[in-house]
Amino acid sequence: MILVFGGTTEGRKAAEVLEEAGSLYYYSTKTGEQELALHHGVRIDGALDAEAMKVFCREHQIRLIVDAAHPFASMLHRTIADVTSDRPIPVVRYERIYPPRDPDITWIDDYSQVPTEIHTLLATTGVQSISKLKWLEEQGVKAIYRILRRESSLKMAYEQGATDEQLCYFEDGLLPEADAILLKESGLSGGFAEKVEEAKDKGMRIIVLKRPEFHFDNCVNGPYGLRRMVEKLLPEFYPLHSGLTTGTCATAAAVGAAMMRVQGSGLRVKGSGFKIQDLPQEVPVVLPDGETIHVPVTYGDGYVSVFKEAGDDPDVTNGIEIRACLTPVPSPEGKGGVVIRGGIGVGRFTLPGFDYPPGEPAINKGPREMIRRNLEPFTLNHESLTVVISVPQGEEIAKRTFNPRLGIEGGISIIGVSGIVEPFSEEAFIQSIHKCMEVAKASGSQRVVINSGAKSERFVKAHYPTLPSQAFVEYGNYIGETLKIANELGFEKITLGVMLGKAVKLAEGQLDTHSRKGTMNLAFVQQMLDEANCQYSIQNTQLSLARELWEKLPKEKTEAFCQVVIRYCLKHCKPLVPQAELTLLLIADDGTIHSL
Repeated sequence: MILVFGGTTEGRKAAEVLEEAGSLYYYSTKTGEQELALHHGVRIDGALDAEAMKVFCREHQIRLIVDAAHPFASMLHRTIADVTSDRPIPVVRYERIYPPRDPDITWIDDYSQVPTEIHTLLATTGVQSISKLKWLEEQGVKAIYRILRRESSLKMAYEQGATDEQLCYFEDGLLPEADAILLKESGLSGGFAEKVEEAKDKGMRIIVLKRPEFHFDNCVNGPYGLRRMVEKLLPEFYPLHSGLTTGTCATAAAVGAAMMRVQGSGLRVKGSGFKIQDLPQEVPVVLPDGETIHVPVTYGDGYVSVFKEAGDDPDVTNGIEIRACLTPVPSPEGKGGVVIRGGIGVGRFTLPGFDYPPGEPAINKGPREMIRRNLEPFTLNHESLTVVISVPQGEEIAKRTFNPRLGIEGGISIIGVSGIVEPFSEEAFIQSIHKCMEVAKASGSQRVVINSGAKSERFVKAHYPTLPSQAFVEYGNYIGETLKIANELGFEKITLGVMLGKAVKLAEGQLDTHSRKGTMNLAFVQQMLDEANCQYSIQNTQLSLARELWEKLPKEKTEAFCQVVIRYCLKHCKPLVPQAELTLLLIADDGTIHSL
C-alpha cells in the first residue's frame, strides 16, 4: 500500500500517476482544501504527527511513502524521516523542478535576513509568514501580504496582526505596487519564474527565501520518474511496467560517454562546478518535459552502452544495445555545440516526409534535441562534440519493424516524443478510456470530444474553449471502442478529432488505427484523391506518410479532399453512435480544422 502526502501540484500529479495502476492507495493533505477527484485513492485530511503516522502506516500496511508535500513543509519532511527510520518504509520524494539561481536576485536563508533599506515590501510567502515579518514593520517597512482569498487564510492573517489594508489576494492577478517583493524558491510548478518576470517588469527588487535542504535517497521531479521509482520499489503495484524509448537510451549513452571523457581529465561540468571522480552506474537524463530520470549504463572501450528496457510493451527493440561514442572537435566559430551522427545499425531516411531530408540518419527531432540538451553542460567554448549513435543489432532488428515500408533503410529509428514507453495493454487502455468517458459524463457536459493525443487535444480544446477539461478524452488508436463507449453512456453530442495519418485508415474502415493492425492503403488514398478531382498521383511521388499530402496537394484542392475523407470516416463511425450528433474534425499539422 502507498501513502501520498500531497496538497500541492506535485501531489495532484502523483495521484494521477498512481491512478494509472488501478490499485488502492491513500492521499493525505493537511487542510483538506485541495480539490481532487480520486477513483482508486482514499483521501485522508488533517495533519499527522509522528505517532499518528506510525499508527496509520502500521494499521494500513503502508509499504511505500510518496512525499509530494510543499518544499517548505520542513516539519512534515522531518516527521516522515523520523517515522521511516523506526519502520523501514522506503520514501520517494516528488521534488519540484527549479530554475538556476539568478545572481541578480537577493537570496536569503531566513526571514531575519530581509533587507530593511526598502520602503514597501510585498510578501508572497504565505499567510504563515506574517508573524515572521512583523519585525520589519517595527523597522519602518510598509508590509503588504499576498494570501489566498479563503476563510482559513483570512482568519490566520488577522490572528497574526494583519489588517485589511495590508492584505491582497493571489486570485486578483497582477502584483500591487511595491519597492520590493519577497518570494519563496517555489520551483517552476509554483509559478516562480512567472512571478520573477512580473516583478522585474515592475522594477521591483527581488528577494527570495531559499528552499530548505533535505537529503532524500529516492528523489524524482516528474510523473515518469515517479512511476518508474514505484515500479522499482513496489513492483506489484502496477500490473504493467513502463519502459524507455530508443531516444532516451541514446541520450543516456551519450551522457555516459561525456562523463567518461571528463573523468580524471580535470575538466569541470559547465554550470555545476563539480568534477566526475567515479563513473556512475546510472546517469541523469533530462526528458523533453523537463524532468530528470536516471538510466543504467555500461562502459566499454571508448563507448558507453544502454540496453533498452521496453517494460511490458511488446517491442522488438527490447533488450537491444544502443551505443554512443563521443569525439571533441575544434569549433571554428569558437562556440561549443553538438553534432549527432548515425553509426552502424541506425537507419537512414530515403524518402521525404520525415523530420530530416533523405540521407540523414533516422534519429528523429525529439531525440536529437534531447541529446543536445543533455550534452550542453559538457560542451566547452572552443570545441564541439560529435556524438555517434550505433546499434550493433539494428540492421537485423529493423527487418521486423515497419521501417522498410517507410523508406528507412540500414537499421532502426531512434525515436520517442516523451522519452518513456507507456506499457501497452489493450484491455487496460480501453478500461482507462471507459473511466475517462464516465468522468466526462459526470462533468455534466452534453458534448464529449475524443482525440488521439496531446497534439490533437491542444487544437480541439482551442476549438471548444468553453468546455470543461473533463470533456476531452484521448482514444489513442481505439476510435471504434471509444465511440461504442460514448454510445453506451448516452452522450448526445460527440466530436471526433482526428489527424490525417489516422483519418485515411479510419476512412477505409480501420476503427483501430494502430500500426500493428494495418498501414495506410495507398490505393484507397488514391481513390479518395480521384473522387475529390485532385489530379494528383501518389505513385509519381512515393508518398510514405499521409501528412505529406498537406504540402503536396494543390492548395485549391485541399478542402475537396478533406471533405471526401471526412465523409468516408463518418460512414464508418456514425453507425456506432446512431442516437448522437456526431461531428468529425480533420486536423492539419498546423492546427487548421476541416469539417463538413
